[in-house]
Amino acid sequence: MGLFELSSALVLGGSLNETNNGVSAEASSVQCKLQGTLRPPAFSADGDYIIGGVFSMHLYMHTVKHNYTALPEPLKLSVCSVDSRELRFSRAMIFAIEEINNSPELLPGITLGYQIYDSCASVPGTIKVAFQLTNGLDVVFHPSDNCSQSGMVLAIIGDSGSTLSISISRLVGPFNIPQVSYYSTCECLSDKQQYPSFFRTIPSDRFQADALAKLVKHFGWTWIGAVRSDSDYGNNGMASFLDAARKEGICVEYSESFYRAHPRSRVRRVADVIRRSTAVVIVAFLATGEMKLLLEELEKEPSPPRQWIGSETWVTDPQMLRFSFCAGAIGFGIQQSVIPGLREFLLDLPPSKVAASTLLTEFWEDSFNCRLAESEKMKLADEHSGSAASDKSVCDGSEDLQKLQSPYTDTSQLRVTNMVYKAVYALAHAIHSAVCQETNFTTQCEKLTKLESKQILTHLKKVNFSQNGYDVSFDANGDPVATYELVNWQKSETGNLEMVTVGHYDASLPVGQEFRLSSNITWMEGRTRVPVSVCSDSCLPGTRKVLQKGKPSCCYDCLPCPEGEISNQTDSNDCFPCPSEFWPNSERNTCLLKPVEFLSYNDILGIILAAFSVGGACLAIITAAVFFSHRASPIVRANNSELSFLLLFSLTLCFLCSLTFIGAPSDWSCMLRHTAFGITFVLCISCVLGKTIVVLMAFKATLPGSNVMKWFGPPQQRMTVVSFTFIQVLICTIWLVLSPPFPMKNLNTYKEKIILECALGSAIGFWAVLGYIGLLAAFCFILAVLARKLPDNFNEAKLITFSMLIFCAVWITFIPAYVSSPGKLTVAVEIFAMLASSFGLILCIFAPKCFIILFQPEKNTKKNLMNKNES
Repeated sequence: MGLFELSSALVLGGSLNETNNGVSAEASSVQCKLQGTLRPPAFSADGDYIIGGVFSMHLYMHTVKHNYTALPEPLKLSVCSVDSRELRFSRAMIFAIEEINNSPELLPGITLGYQIYDSCASVPGTIKVAFQLTNGLDVVFHPSDNCSQSGMVLAIIGDSGSTLSISISRLVGPFNIPQVSYYSTCECLSDKQQYPSFFRTIPSDRFQADALAKLVKHFGWTWIGAVRSDSDYGNNGMASFLDAARKEGICVEYSESFYRAHPRSRVRRVADVIRRSTAVVIVAFLATGEMKLLLEELEKEPSPPRQWIGSETWVTDPQMLRFSFCAGAIGFGIQQSVIPGLREFLLDLPPSKVAASTLLTEFWEDSFNCRLAESEKMKLADEHSGSAASDKSVCDGSEDLQKLQSPYTDTSQLRVTNMVYKAVYALAHAIHSAVCQETNFTTQCEKLTKLESKQILTHLKKVNFSQNGYDVSFDANGDPVATYELVNWQKSETGNLEMVTVGHYDASLPVGQEFRLSSNITWMEGRTRVPVSVCSDSCLPGTRKVLQKGKPSCCYDCLPCPEGEISNQTDSNDCFPCPSEFWPNSERNTCLLKPVEFLSYNDILGIILAAFSVGGACLAIITAAVFFSHRASPIVRANNSELSFLLLFSLTLCFLCSLTFIGAPSDWSCMLRHTAFGITFVLCISCVLGKTIVVLMAFKATLPGSNVMKWFGPPQQRMTVVSFTFIQVLICTIWLVLSPPFPMKNLNTYKEKIILECALGSAIGFWAVLGYIGLLAAFCFILAVLARKLPDNFNEAKLITFSMLIFCAVWITFIPAYVSSPGKLTVAVEIFAMLASSFGLILCIFAPKCFIILFQPEKNTKKNLMNKNES
C-alpha cells in the first residue's frame, strides 16, 4: 500500500482517537511495514511529547512529467545547496526545545522531543512529510506489532511558504492537530472554516498589505507597478494590497506574476515590462526565490532607476543585499530581536555532530568547499544532493564556523528566527496548560497524562505570555498582533548594502497613528529626495482633474476652474462656486469679498456731477439775487416776478436734489432721493406752466372786452402751482407707504463686484412719478408752442418752448439710457438728466433776461418791451 493509499484509508475508515496520538491500532500495524517509503527526519529527538517541524531546507524539486502509463518516479531533489537560512530556523527550533527542557518553570520534569523534516519547498514534498507526521510513521521498522512512539506528534511547526502551509493545514486540520507557522503570511490562512487548526506567529499579509498601501500613499506615489509570486502567498497578498491601494486612490500601471518553476521566458517578459514601464515605484510581493530570479534577469540588462517596495519575505533577506542596483529599497519586516545563547548554539557543531547528520554534513561541505571522511552517511548525502563530493578535498579540521559569512551564522538581525522561537514556546505553554497545575506556589506536571492534539488546540487559542520581552498571543483567527519595522536598504561606509530600520508600523494603534518614521530614508541611486511616481502631475489649486479617456483614474488633465468657481485643494476633482457676495481671485484658489461699488464723492464722476450740481444751485441763487436787485425793472415785473422767484427756488432744489443720489444708499437716502426729485421737478414744471398760462392770459387780456386776467390772477397762479405739486406729493406718499425704495446689493449686473443701489420698491410708483412729470412737461410744451408767436417784443413763451423742448428731449432719452446703463452709471444717468433739464430751464428762461439786465440795460424799458415784433 502506498502512502497516499494509506492516508485515504485512514481518512475514510480509520478512527484517529483510539490511541494517544491519534493513530488507530490497525493503522499503526500497517505503518510499521512501510519503512521503505519513508523519508528520514533531518533532526529528531525522543521525548515525553513530540513536536513536528517542517522547514524548506532545500529549495527545488526535480520536476517529472507523468505520462500516466507507468508509476511516477519517487520525488528527488535537483542539484542545489542547503538553504542555510532555513537551516538556522530548524536549529532555532531545536534550541528553543532544549531551552524549555532545561527550564524549571515551563514544563518542569517533562521532556519535549521533535521530528524535523525537510519539505524541499515543494507541495509534493510537504504533503509527504505531513502524512508522515500525521500518521505517526516511524523510519525504524519493527517486526512486532509494537511500534515506537517517537514518530507521533501533538503539533506541527511550519512551513515557511503559504502554499506549503496550506497543504499541511488541509491534511492536519480535520484531525485537530495544531499547526503553527513561523513564516506563512497569506491572508487566506486566517479563514477558520478552511484552516481550523492553523496558527502563526508572523502577522497576516492583510496587515502588511494595508501597511504597504499606507506607505505608498504617505509618499505621494499614485502610479506604481506590481509584481507578485504566482502562488497563494503572492496572489492573495497582492490582491489585498491592490484592494487597499484602490481605497487610497493609487493606480497600478501593470500587475505581473510568475513562479520559480515557470519557464525562463516568463521571467524575461516580466523584466521587459518593468524596463518599458513609466511607473518609477514597483511593489514586489514576491517570495525570495522569485525575487532572486527577477533581479538576476534585470541585472543582465538594467532598467531605468526603480524604487522597490518589498514584502517582508525578501526585503529582510540578507542574501538579497548583493543586488546593489536595488539600493534604496524599502519594505516592512518583522521586528528585530535578540535570542540569548542562540549564536553559541548555532556555532556549537563539533565534527561528531556534523557527521551524524546528513543535512549538517551537506551544509558543512558546501560552506567550506571540502568533504568529510568517507562514510555511509556521506554516500547518502552525495545521493541526496546530487553533487560529486569526490571533486572536493578532504576537510582538514581548520574550518571555523565563527569566521564563516553565511545566513546560518548571521544573528545580527533575528526576525523570522524569533517567529520560530515564539512558535515553539507557544506550543510549550499550551502543553503546560494541559498537563501542569499550580499548587502552593509550585508547578506539578504529570508526564503520564494522556494528551490528544485537540486538547493542545484548545489551550493554544488561550496562550498569552511574554518571552524575552516579546508578547505572544493569538486572536480569533489565529493571528498575532501585527507590528512591523520599516526597513531601508542603505549603503554603508564600506559601500555594501545593509538593512536599516527607519520606521515602525503597529496595527493595534488608532487609525492614522499606525505608521511613524524615525530616521531619514535613502532612496534609489542614493538620493535623499523622495522620488516622484505619478501618471499625471498634481493639479494645483485653481484647477480640477478631468480623467483621460480610457486610462486609470490617476491619469488626468488639469483644467482651470470655470468663472466664479474655485478649488482650494491640490488634485481637486471639482470646483465649487463662491458664495454670492464673494468672487475668485485671479488664481481661482480662494474666494475674496466682492468690492462694493456705488457712486461716491470719491469717484471722479461723482465729483464732477456734484460740482455741476452745486454750480447749478449757485447759478440759480445768483440769478435770484440779480432778479431781486432789479425787481423794480420792467423786464422782471413783466415776467411775473413771483413765479420767477418760485421757479428759481425750485431749480435750486432740483440742483441740490441730485446730491442725494451720490454716496452709499441708505433707507432714508433712497426714499429721499426719489421723492425729492419728483416733488421738486413737479414744482419747477408747475411754475413754468403757470408762467406759460400767464403769457397766454396776458395776450388775451389785451383784446377788447376781455377780462380773463381776473380769472387767473396771482391767487389762481399760486393755487395752480400748489395743486399740481400736491398731486405729486400724494403720489410719492402712496409710493412710500405701500412699497418704498430701499437699498439693495445688486449681484446680477456684474459677477465680480456688488453694486449698492436703491431698489425702486414699486416700479409703478417710480414710473408714476416720472409719468406725471412728463405729463406736465408735455402740457407746458404744447401751451408754449401755442404762445411762441405772440406779438410782444419780448415773448417769454419762446424761451419756455426752448426750455421745454430741451427738458422733454432729455427725459425721453433718459428712459432707454436709464434702463441700459449698468451699475453706478444708472445713478449717473439719472443725475445727468436732472442737471441737464435744470440747466436747460435756467439757461433758456433766465439767461436772456439776466443778459439784458446786466449787459443791455437800455432794452430794460417798458417801451421796448411793448413794441411789436416786426415779424
